[in-house]
Amino acid sequence: GMLEHPILFITDNQRPEILEKLLADPDIGPNIRLIPEEASWVGGDITLAVMADVFIGNPASSFSGFIAKSRVSLGYDDNYLFRKKNDDGEWVEVCDK
Repeated sequence: GMLEHPILFITDNQRPEILEKLLADPDIGPNIRLIPEEASWVGGDITLAVMADVFIGNPASSFSGFIAKSRVSLGYDDNYLFRKKNDDGEWVEVCDK
């Protein structure tokens, strides 16, 4: 599954507590990789996210929305942006493609 692979964390640093919680998670934390601040720029970050095997974005972020739409237009199906738990407790998409 996805937890067997590195997780590239891209952020605008507006909510550092999110990264802190993920790093503290025993399953997710060891896999998180950060782009060094001196190497990070919006074009490169977008390219990494668009070309990733899987993208998990923040539905409140216009940055994530742009990335998810770009991925859909390029045919990438593994986008996790607009999700919710259904009555059975399973995660489902809430927006059609």
